[in-house]
Amino acid sequence: MSHKHAIILLILIVIGVIAGVLAGWIWGPAMLGVAWMGDMFLTALKMLIVPLIIAAVISGVASLGDVRKLGRIGGATLAYYFITTGIAVFIGLVMVNLIQPGAGLNISGGEIPQKVLEKEETSASDILMSLISPNLIASAADTQLLPLIVFAIVFSAALTTIGKRGEHVIEFFNGVNDAMMKLVVWLMYFAPIGIFALVAGRLGKAGGGEQFMAEITAVGWHVVTVLSALAVHFVVLLLILFFVAGRGMDYLVGMLRALFTAFGTASSSATLPLTMECVRENKVDDRSVRFVLPLGSTVNMDGTALYEAAAVMFIAQAYGIDLTMGQQVIIFVTATLAAIGAAGIPEAGLVTMIIVLNAVGLPLEGIGLLLAVDWFLDRFRTSVNVWGDSVGAAVIDRLLRSKYSGMSP
Repeated sequence: MSHKHAIILLILIVIGVIAGVLAGWIWGPAMLGVAWMGDMFLTALKMLIVPLIIAAVISGVASLGDVRKLGRIGGATLAYYFITTGIAVFIGLVMVNLIQPGAGLNISGGEIPQKVLEKEETSASDILMSLISPNLIASAADTQLLPLIVFAIVFSAALTTIGKRGEHVIEFFNGVNDAMMKLVVWLMYFAPIGIFALVAGRLGKAGGGEQFMAEITAVGWHVVTVLSALAVHFVVLLLILFFVAGRGMDYLVGMLRALFTAFGTASSSATLPLTMECVRENKVDDRSVRFVLPLGSTVNMDGTALYEAAAVMFIAQAYGIDLTMGQQVIIFVTATLAAIGAAGIPEAGLVTMIIVLNAVGLPLEGIGLLLAVDWFLDRFRTSVNVWGDSVGAAVIDRLLRSKYSGMSP
Protein backbone atom coordinates (compact mmCIF):
# COMPACT_ATOMS: atom_id res chain seq x y z
CA MET A 1 0.00 0.00 0.00
CA SER A 2 1.38 3.41 -0.94
CA HIS A 3 2.11 5.97 1.77
CA LYS A 4 -0.64 8.26 0.46
CA HIS A 5 -3.24 5.49 0.58
CA ALA A 6 -2.05 4.48 4.06
CA ILE A 7 -2.57 8.02 5.40
CA ILE A 8 -6.03 8.30 3.82
CA LEU A 9 -7.00 4.91 5.24
CA LEU A 10 -5.77 5.91 8.71
CA ILE A 11 -7.91 9.05 8.63
CA LEU A 12 -10.96 7.03 7.51
CA ILE A 13 -10.39 4.42 10.25
CA VAL A 14 -10.18 7.15 12.92
CA ILE A 15 -13.41 8.66 11.55
CA GLY A 16 -14.97 5.20 11.63
CA VAL A 17 -14.06 4.72 15.31
CA ILE A 18 -15.36 8.16 16.32
CA ALA A 19 -18.54 7.80 14.26
CA GLY A 20 -19.12 4.34 15.73
CA VAL A 21 -18.82 5.65 19.29
CA LEU A 22 -21.18 8.56 18.59
CA ALA A 23 -23.76 6.44 16.75
CA GLY A 24 -23.74 3.70 19.38
CA TRP A 25 -23.89 6.27 22.17
CA ILE A 26 -26.81 8.22 20.71
CA TRP A 27 -28.94 5.58 19.00
CA GLY A 28 -28.02 2.61 21.20
CA PRO A 29 -29.88 -0.64 20.38
CA ALA A 30 -30.88 0.73 16.96
CA MET A 31 -27.25 0.26 15.88
CA LEU A 32 -27.59 -3.50 16.27
CA GLY A 33 -28.95 -3.30 12.73
CA VAL A 34 -25.47 -2.48 11.37
CA ALA A 35 -23.57 -4.93 13.56
CA TRP A 36 -23.64 -7.56 10.79
CA MET A 37 -21.24 -5.44 8.70
CA GLY A 38 -18.74 -5.44 11.56
CA ASP A 39 -19.16 -9.17 12.04
CA MET A 40 -18.56 -9.73 8.32
CA PHE A 41 -15.36 -7.63 8.41
CA LEU A 42 -14.13 -9.45 11.53
CA THR A 43 -14.92 -12.82 9.97
CA ALA A 44 -13.01 -11.86 6.81
CA LEU A 45 -9.99 -10.95 8.93
CA LYS A 46 -10.20 -14.24 10.81
CA MET A 47 -10.45 -16.08 7.48
CA LEU A 48 -6.94 -14.88 6.65
CA ILE A 49 -5.33 -15.72 9.99
CA VAL A 50 -4.58 -19.45 9.71
CA PRO A 51 -3.04 -19.51 6.21
CA LEU A 52 -1.21 -16.24 6.92
CA ILE A 53 0.32 -17.47 10.17
CA ILE A 54 1.39 -20.84 8.76
CA ALA A 55 2.93 -19.30 5.64
CA ALA A 56 4.54 -16.42 7.54
CA VAL A 57 6.11 -18.57 10.24
CA ILE A 58 7.39 -21.22 7.84
CA SER A 59 8.88 -18.69 5.43
CA GLY A 60 10.18 -16.52 8.29
CA VAL A 61 11.95 -19.33 10.15
CA ALA A 62 13.29 -20.80 6.91
CA SER A 63 14.74 -17.40 5.94
CA LEU A 64 17.05 -17.60 8.96
CA GLY A 65 18.91 -20.41 7.20
CA ASP A 66 20.81 -22.26 9.92
CA VAL A 67 18.43 -23.88 12.42
CA ARG A 68 20.79 -22.88 15.24
CA LYS A 69 20.10 -19.20 14.49
CA LEU A 70 16.43 -19.86 15.25
CA GLY A 71 17.40 -20.66 18.84
CA ARG A 72 19.16 -17.33 19.26
CA ILE A 73 16.40 -15.25 17.69
CA GLY A 74 13.70 -17.30 19.39
CA GLY A 75 15.41 -16.91 22.75
CA ALA A 76 15.70 -13.15 22.32
CA THR A 77 12.02 -12.94 21.29
CA LEU A 78 10.81 -14.95 24.28
CA ALA A 79 13.05 -12.90 26.60
CA TYR A 80 11.40 -9.72 25.29
CA TYR A 81 7.94 -11.24 25.86
CA PHE A 82 8.73 -12.28 29.43
CA ILE A 83 10.32 -8.95 30.35
CA THR A 84 7.62 -6.71 28.92
CA THR A 85 4.79 -8.87 30.27
CA GLY A 86 6.42 -8.84 33.70
CA ILE A 87 6.71 -5.05 33.53
CA ALA A 88 3.02 -4.81 32.58
CA VAL A 89 1.92 -6.96 35.53
CA PHE A 90 4.13 -4.95 37.90
CA ILE A 91 2.59 -1.69 36.67
CA GLY A 92 -0.89 -3.13 37.14
CA LEU A 93 -0.13 -4.18 40.71
CA VAL A 94 1.41 -0.80 41.58
CA MET A 95 -1.55 1.14 40.18
CA VAL A 96 -4.17 -1.00 41.91
CA ASN A 97 -2.35 -0.63 45.23
CA LEU A 98 -2.14 3.14 44.81
CA ILE A 99 -5.73 3.76 43.68
CA GLN A 100 -7.44 0.98 45.70
CA PRO A 101 -10.42 0.76 43.29
CA GLY A 102 -12.21 -2.03 45.21
CA ALA A 103 -12.04 -0.41 48.65
CA GLY A 104 -15.50 0.11 50.11
CA LEU A 105 -17.31 -2.07 47.57
CA ASN A 106 -19.23 -5.19 48.51
CA ILE A 107 -19.71 -7.83 45.84
CA SER A 108 -20.25 -10.80 48.10
CA GLY A 109 -23.04 -13.15 47.13
CA GLY A 110 -22.65 -12.70 43.39
CA GLU A 111 -23.29 -15.58 41.02
CA ILE A 112 -20.53 -17.30 39.11
CA PRO A 113 -21.16 -16.84 35.37
CA GLN A 114 -21.76 -20.07 33.46
CA LYS A 115 -18.73 -19.63 31.21
CA VAL A 116 -16.56 -19.25 34.33
CA LEU A 117 -17.93 -22.51 35.73
CA GLU A 118 -17.04 -24.24 32.47
CA LYS A 119 -13.39 -23.21 32.89
CA GLU A 120 -13.12 -23.67 36.66
CA GLU A 121 -11.07 -26.87 36.49
CA THR A 122 -8.46 -25.38 34.15
CA SER A 123 -4.93 -25.69 35.53
CA ALA A 124 -1.38 -24.77 34.54
CA SER A 125 -0.91 -28.23 33.01
CA ASP A 126 -3.74 -27.46 30.57
CA ILE A 127 -1.73 -24.49 29.34
CA LEU A 128 1.31 -26.69 28.63
CA MET A 129 -0.90 -29.29 26.94
CA SER A 130 -2.31 -26.59 24.66
CA LEU A 131 1.10 -26.26 22.95
CA ILE A 132 0.53 -29.56 21.14
CA SER A 133 -2.56 -30.58 19.21
CA PRO A 134 -3.54 -34.13 18.20
CA ASN A 135 -5.44 -32.68 15.24
CA LEU A 136 -4.06 -29.61 13.50
CA ILE A 137 -7.13 -29.36 11.27
CA ALA A 138 -9.36 -29.12 14.34
CA SER A 139 -7.03 -26.50 15.85
CA ALA A 140 -7.22 -24.47 12.66
CA ALA A 141 -11.02 -24.75 12.62
CA ASP A 142 -11.18 -23.48 16.21
CA THR A 143 -8.53 -20.80 15.53
CA GLN A 144 -6.28 -22.31 18.20
CA LEU A 145 -3.10 -20.71 16.91
CA LEU A 146 -0.42 -21.77 19.37
CA PRO A 147 -0.20 -25.45 18.33
CA LEU A 148 -0.23 -24.34 14.69
CA ILE A 149 2.70 -22.01 15.35
CA VAL A 150 4.63 -24.71 17.23
CA PHE A 151 4.12 -27.12 14.33
CA ALA A 152 5.05 -24.46 11.72
CA ILE A 153 8.29 -23.64 13.56
CA VAL A 154 9.35 -27.29 13.82
CA PHE A 155 8.24 -28.05 10.25
CA SER A 156 10.16 -25.11 8.78
CA ALA A 157 13.25 -26.03 10.81
CA ALA A 158 13.04 -29.52 9.30
CA LEU A 159 12.72 -28.06 5.79
CA THR A 160 16.04 -26.25 6.15
CA THR A 161 17.80 -29.58 6.72
CA ILE A 162 16.68 -31.52 3.62
CA GLY A 163 18.39 -29.54 0.87
CA LYS A 164 16.83 -28.83 -2.53
CA ARG A 165 13.54 -30.60 -1.80
CA GLY A 166 13.02 -28.35 1.22
CA GLU A 167 13.81 -25.24 -0.83
CA HIS A 168 10.92 -25.96 -3.21
CA VAL A 169 8.48 -26.22 -0.29
CA ILE A 170 9.85 -23.05 1.28
CA GLU A 171 9.43 -21.19 -2.01
CA PHE A 172 5.79 -22.33 -2.12
CA PHE A 173 5.11 -20.90 1.32
CA ASN A 174 6.93 -17.68 0.37
CA GLY A 175 4.43 -17.31 -2.46
CA VAL A 176 1.49 -18.05 -0.16
CA ASN A 177 2.75 -15.43 2.29
CA ASP A 178 3.02 -12.77 -0.43
CA ALA A 179 -0.47 -13.59 -1.73
CA MET A 180 -1.96 -13.42 1.78
CA MET A 181 -0.42 -10.00 2.38
CA LYS A 182 -1.95 -8.79 -0.89
CA LEU A 183 -5.36 -9.99 0.36
CA VAL A 184 -4.75 -8.06 3.59
CA VAL A 185 -4.19 -4.85 1.62
CA TRP A 186 -7.42 -5.37 -0.33
CA LEU A 187 -9.43 -6.10 2.82
CA MET A 188 -8.11 -3.03 4.63
CA TYR A 189 -10.03 -0.73 2.28
CA PHE A 190 -13.19 -2.01 4.00
CA ALA A 191 -11.76 -1.40 7.49
CA PRO A 192 -13.41 2.01 8.17
CA ILE A 193 -16.92 0.62 7.58
CA GLY A 194 -16.21 -2.61 9.45
CA ILE A 195 -14.72 -0.86 12.48
CA PHE A 196 -17.58 1.67 12.56
CA ALA A 197 -20.10 -1.20 12.63
CA LEU A 198 -18.17 -3.15 15.27
CA VAL A 199 -17.93 -0.20 17.67
CA ALA A 200 -21.47 1.07 17.09
CA GLY A 201 -22.94 -2.42 17.35
CA ARG A 202 -21.13 -3.19 20.61
CA LEU A 203 -22.27 0.05 22.20
CA GLY A 204 -25.76 -0.69 20.93
CA LYS A 205 -25.62 -4.10 22.59
CA ALA A 206 -24.67 -2.36 25.84
CA GLY A 207 -27.86 -0.29 25.58
CA GLY A 208 -26.42 3.00 24.33
CA GLY A 209 -24.53 5.76 26.09
CA GLU A 210 -26.81 6.09 29.10
CA GLN A 211 -26.80 2.39 29.93
CA PHE A 212 -23.07 2.16 29.26
CA MET A 213 -22.34 4.99 31.70
CA ALA A 214 -24.39 3.20 34.36
CA GLU A 215 -22.21 0.10 33.91
CA ILE A 216 -19.02 2.15 34.02
CA THR A 217 -20.12 4.05 37.14
CA ALA A 218 -20.69 0.82 39.09
CA VAL A 219 -17.00 -0.07 38.86
CA GLY A 220 -15.67 3.33 37.84
CA TRP A 221 -12.42 3.26 39.81
CA HIS A 222 -11.60 -0.17 38.42
CA VAL A 223 -11.93 1.25 34.91
CA VAL A 224 -9.78 4.27 35.84
CA THR A 225 -7.12 2.01 37.36
CA VAL A 226 -6.89 -0.30 34.35
CA LEU A 227 -6.85 2.51 31.77
CA SER A 228 -4.22 4.44 33.74
CA ALA A 229 -2.01 1.37 34.05
CA LEU A 230 -2.38 0.57 30.35
CA ALA A 231 -1.42 4.16 29.48
CA VAL A 232 1.71 3.92 31.64
CA HIS A 233 2.71 0.63 30.02
CA PHE A 234 2.08 2.08 26.55
CA VAL A 235 4.61 4.81 27.39
CA VAL A 236 7.08 2.22 28.74
CA LEU A 237 6.87 0.36 25.44
CA LEU A 238 7.39 3.66 23.62
CA LEU A 239 10.59 4.20 25.62
CA ILE A 240 11.75 0.67 24.71
CA LEU A 241 11.06 1.56 21.09
CA PHE A 242 13.21 4.70 21.41
CA PHE A 243 16.15 3.40 23.43
CA VAL A 244 16.32 -0.33 22.61
CA ALA A 245 14.97 -0.54 19.07
CA GLY A 246 16.38 2.85 18.07
CA ARG A 247 13.15 3.99 16.39
CA GLY A 248 11.28 7.29 16.52
CA MET A 249 7.70 8.56 16.69
CA ASP A 250 7.23 7.84 13.00
CA TYR A 251 7.08 4.16 13.93
CA LEU A 252 4.12 4.81 16.22
CA VAL A 253 2.38 6.86 13.54
CA GLY A 254 2.89 4.02 11.08
CA MET A 255 1.24 1.59 13.52
CA LEU A 256 -1.90 3.66 14.16
CA ARG A 257 -4.00 1.81 11.57
CA ALA A 258 -3.29 -1.47 13.37
CA LEU A 259 -3.90 0.03 16.82
CA PHE A 260 -7.28 1.49 15.85
CA THR A 261 -8.22 -1.79 14.19
CA ALA A 262 -7.25 -3.63 17.39
CA PHE A 263 -9.54 -1.27 19.31
CA GLY A 264 -12.40 -1.99 16.91
CA THR A 265 -11.99 -5.78 16.71
CA ALA A 266 -10.80 -6.43 20.30
CA SER A 267 -8.70 -9.29 18.89
CA SER A 268 -4.92 -9.42 18.56
CA SER A 269 -5.17 -12.40 16.21
CA ALA A 270 -7.77 -10.76 13.96
CA THR A 271 -5.59 -7.63 13.81
CA LEU A 272 -2.46 -9.64 12.96
CA PRO A 273 -2.74 -9.29 9.15
CA LEU A 274 -2.84 -5.48 9.42
CA THR A 275 -0.17 -5.46 12.14
CA MET A 276 2.19 -7.31 9.81
CA GLU A 277 1.40 -4.91 6.97
CA CYS A 278 2.04 -1.82 9.11
CA VAL A 279 5.28 -3.18 10.61
CA ARG A 280 6.52 -4.09 7.14
CA GLU A 281 5.72 -0.54 5.95
CA ASN A 282 7.84 0.70 8.88
CA LYS A 283 10.79 -0.99 7.14
CA VAL A 284 11.22 -3.82 9.63
CA ASP A 285 13.11 -6.87 8.37
CA ASP A 286 10.75 -9.50 6.93
CA ARG A 287 12.38 -12.19 9.07
CA SER A 288 11.31 -10.32 12.18
CA VAL A 289 7.82 -9.61 10.82
CA ARG A 290 7.12 -13.22 9.90
CA PHE A 291 8.48 -14.78 13.09
CA VAL A 292 7.94 -12.28 15.91
CA LEU A 293 4.43 -11.03 15.08
CA PRO A 294 2.56 -14.35 14.60
CA LEU A 295 4.12 -15.67 17.80
CA GLY A 296 3.46 -12.41 19.62
CA SER A 297 -0.21 -12.30 18.63
CA THR A 298 -0.77 -15.49 20.61
CA VAL A 299 1.66 -15.37 23.54
CA ASN A 300 2.65 -11.72 24.07
CA MET A 301 -0.33 -10.28 25.95
CA ASP A 302 0.98 -7.35 27.99
CA GLY A 303 -2.39 -5.64 28.24
CA THR A 304 -4.18 -8.85 29.18
CA ALA A 305 -1.63 -9.76 31.87
CA LEU A 306 -1.85 -6.26 33.35
CA TYR A 307 -5.64 -6.41 33.35
CA GLU A 308 -5.76 -9.82 35.02
CA ALA A 309 -3.46 -8.73 37.85
CA ALA A 310 -5.40 -5.50 38.42
CA ALA A 311 -8.77 -7.32 38.25
CA VAL A 312 -7.73 -9.96 40.79
CA MET A 313 -6.52 -7.27 43.20
CA PHE A 314 -9.77 -5.35 42.67
CA ILE A 315 -11.79 -8.46 43.56
CA ALA A 316 -9.71 -8.99 46.71
CA GLN A 317 -10.24 -5.37 47.78
CA ALA A 318 -13.99 -5.56 47.07
CA TYR A 319 -14.24 -8.64 49.30
CA GLY A 320 -12.22 -6.89 52.00
CA ILE A 321 -9.38 -9.42 51.68
CA ASP A 322 -5.95 -7.93 52.37
CA LEU A 323 -3.43 -9.78 50.21
CA THR A 324 0.08 -10.04 51.62
CA MET A 325 3.20 -9.16 49.65
CA GLY A 326 3.85 -12.87 49.18
CA GLN A 327 0.39 -13.38 47.67
CA GLN A 328 0.93 -10.43 45.34
CA VAL A 329 4.20 -12.00 44.23
CA ILE A 330 2.18 -15.15 43.41
CA ILE A 331 -0.22 -12.98 41.36
CA PHE A 332 2.77 -11.43 39.56
CA VAL A 333 4.30 -14.79 38.65
CA THR A 334 1.00 -16.52 37.80
CA ALA A 335 -0.39 -13.67 35.69
CA THR A 336 2.89 -13.35 33.77
CA LEU A 337 3.22 -17.05 32.99
CA ALA A 338 -0.49 -17.62 32.33
CA ALA A 339 -0.78 -14.67 29.94
CA ILE A 340 2.15 -16.00 27.92
CA GLY A 341 0.99 -19.61 27.88
CA ALA A 342 -2.80 -19.49 27.81
CA ALA A 343 -3.25 -18.52 24.17
CA GLY A 344 -4.01 -22.06 23.02
CA ILE A 345 -7.11 -22.29 25.23
CA PRO A 346 -10.51 -20.79 24.28
CA GLU A 347 -11.34 -17.57 26.16
CA ALA A 348 -7.71 -17.27 27.24
CA GLY A 349 -8.23 -14.10 29.31
CA LEU A 350 -10.96 -15.75 31.36
CA VAL A 351 -8.82 -18.84 31.89
CA THR A 352 -5.93 -16.66 33.03
CA MET A 353 -8.06 -14.89 35.62
CA ILE A 354 -9.39 -18.18 36.98
CA ILE A 355 -5.87 -19.55 37.37
CA VAL A 356 -4.70 -16.40 39.18
CA LEU A 357 -7.77 -16.31 41.45
CA ASN A 358 -7.28 -19.95 42.37
CA ALA A 359 -3.58 -19.38 43.03
CA VAL A 360 -4.34 -16.92 45.85
CA GLY A 361 -7.59 -18.49 47.03
CA LEU A 362 -10.04 -15.77 45.94
CA PRO A 363 -13.71 -16.50 45.09
CA LEU A 364 -14.61 -16.79 41.41
CA GLU A 365 -17.92 -14.98 41.98
CA GLY A 366 -16.11 -11.63 41.76
CA ILE A 367 -15.65 -12.07 38.03
CA GLY A 368 -19.38 -11.47 37.55
CA LEU A 369 -19.14 -7.77 38.39
CA LEU A 370 -16.27 -7.21 35.95
CA LEU A 371 -17.97 -8.78 32.94
CA ALA A 372 -20.22 -5.73 32.48
CA VAL A 373 -17.24 -3.54 31.49
CA ASP A 374 -14.89 -6.27 30.28
CA TRP A 375 -15.83 -5.75 26.61
CA PHE A 376 -14.91 -2.05 26.92
CA LEU A 377 -11.56 -2.58 28.65
CA ASP A 378 -10.80 -5.45 26.28
CA ARG A 379 -10.47 -2.99 23.40
CA PHE A 380 -7.81 -0.97 25.19
CA ARG A 381 -5.81 -3.96 26.40
CA THR A 382 -5.92 -5.49 22.92
CA SER A 383 -4.46 -2.29 21.49
CA VAL A 384 -1.65 -2.49 24.06
CA ASN A 385 -1.12 -6.16 23.16
CA VAL A 386 -0.69 -5.21 19.49
CA TRP A 387 1.58 -2.29 20.37
CA GLY A 388 3.77 -4.63 22.44
CA ASP A 389 4.06 -7.04 19.49
CA SER A 390 4.96 -4.18 17.15
CA VAL A 391 7.68 -2.87 19.45
CA GLY A 392 9.00 -6.41 19.83
CA ALA A 393 9.33 -6.74 16.05
CA ALA A 394 11.38 -3.52 15.98
CA VAL A 395 13.61 -4.74 18.83
CA ILE A 396 14.33 -8.07 17.12
CA ASP A 397 14.80 -6.25 13.82
CA ARG A 398 17.63 -4.24 15.38
CA LEU A 399 19.13 -7.46 16.70
CA LEU A 400 18.99 -8.99 13.22
CA ARG A 401 20.59 -5.94 11.65
CA SER A 402 23.44 -5.75 14.16
CA LYS A 403 24.65 -8.91 15.89
CA TYR A 404 23.21 -11.26 13.26
CA SER A 405 23.74 -9.08 10.22
CA GLY A 406 25.65 -11.92 8.64
CA MET A 407 22.57 -14.09 8.28
CA SER A 408 21.47 -14.87 4.78
CA PRO A 409 18.07 -13.34 4.00
